[in-house]
Amino acid sequence: MKHQPLFTIIGISLLVFLLWQLPYFGMVQYPLLLLGTWFHEMGHGLTALLLGGKFYYLEIYDNGGGVAYSNVATSYLEYPYARAITSAGGLLGPAISGAILIAAARNKVTSKIVLWLLIAIMVLSLCLWIHELLALVILSVFAAILFFIAILRVRNLEAFTLLFLGTQCVLSTYLQTGYLFTKQFERDGRIQYSDTQMIAAHLSGTYWMWAILILLITVYLLYKSYRYYLKK
Repeated sequence: MKHQPLFTIIGISLLVFLLWQLPYFGMVQYPLLLLGTWFHEMGHGLTALLLGGKFYYLEIYDNGGGVAYSNVATSYLEYPYARAITSAGGLLGPAISGAILIAAARNKVTSKIVLWLLIAIMVLSLCLWIHELLALVILSVFAAILFFIAILRVRNLEAFTLLFLGTQCVLSTYLQTGYLFTKQFERDGRIQYSDTQMIAAHLSGTYWMWAILILLITVYLLYKSYRYYLKK
């Protein structure tokens, strides 16, 4: 069908939207929430590694929150820039990952490559950076499901999986809109600064200015990835 890719995109976007809006899908929403947290915290950790720093481990809490423990003191960039970019890595990690998944779904070969790459990163994180039981169980289940889909070698199923996960990843940024526009919060009786505030503190501007920029970049990435997928 000429318009099948467009109908697929619309259908999956509607599915993701309904999953988060209707109260009947709590059993599905919760693991997806934790998966979004995993993408977020891995964004922090992998950004720190790419900048020449260290990524120790990450934690995912049962309320959907999380934290990545990293150090960019050894980065090849000056510390303020490395710290700000690492903070932005967690905010943009889901959007960038989602855009890659959506774009990869367009082609049979790239679908397989990116699907196996995602599985490999999940397994690597389970072995190196995740220590808590809840995160271990949830991510292990996701990795097992993706592995099963990969070995089935069903083209439509692979494409649907990448499009669904990609859309979910990108839109997870909007589920954290409140966090984006938060300057600080309390955790375990201690005041913690948000990622947008950390960017502002190490560069310039205000936390809400960076929050708006993150949202605009997320919209742009979703638009470009969808446009690429629909390209003839």
